[in-house]
Amino acid sequence: MEAFVDALPGWLQAGSWGLVAGAALLLGAFIGVRFNVPQRLVAAIMAFGSGVLISALSFELMDEAIETGGLASTAAGFLAGALMFTAANWMLARRGARHRKRSRRPAGESDDASGSAIAVGALLDGIPESIVIGLSLLGGQGVSMAVVVAVFLSNLPEGLSSAAGMKRAGRSHAHIFGVWGGIACASGAAALIGYTLFHHLPPAVVAATTAVAAGGVLAMVVDTMIPEAFEETHDFAGLIVGLGFLAAFALSKLES
Repeated sequence: MEAFVDALPGWLQAGSWGLVAGAALLLGAFIGVRFNVPQRLVAAIMAFGSGVLISALSFELMDEAIETGGLASTAAGFLAGALMFTAANWMLARRGARHRKRSRRPAGESDDASGSAIAVGALLDGIPESIVIGLSLLGGQGVSMAVVVAVFLSNLPEGLSSAAGMKRAGRSHAHIFGVWGGIACASGAAALIGYTLFHHLPPAVVAATTAVAAGGVLAMVVDTMIPEAFEETHDFAGLIVGLGFLAAFALSKLES
């Protein structure tokens, strides 16, 4: 599949890889609707995906950003991304999307009441990740598979957990798959935009944008993925995150 996609024009490669990563939302939603998956397994996948994302943004995104644009623009972009995600996440949390990656809502919180906020939250999580996929193609050496795998693994438990909660709230299958299918398409569009919008811009701008996405992704991992992973896997969370980090690190080195 990788060889086939690599033969496409750059903008189409970006959109295709974004769709591949976004398709994990649909796969997770299907599993969440069709099967009763233990929450501990979902949390373990989330922990592994957290480690993969942390590794990918460290060795793929930040390295590339600082080599392209220098420390000043990279640091400024990274802090801006973390700040923007944190502010947006805070607003969504106040509207019912604080626990959007969970299939079990805390006592007193309705599955149904936060449905629209959860969908917006999923977009908030997925857009910076998908833009990064597009940006990773700008070097002309093909997509970073470490980044694609990282985004895929972060999307899978989100689709699974949220779809299970939506099912319990009485949402129809058409509604559930419509929501996640739309977000998967938006992920592909974000990757395409990440490539086309920044293709001809100065390296410092690309570096700062890459760092903005990296900052947003790291804030998302810490705010939404790791707490859920730790709550269910407890003392094993650190080990599973470490395994995910090592897997992505090895993949990035095999690519280089």
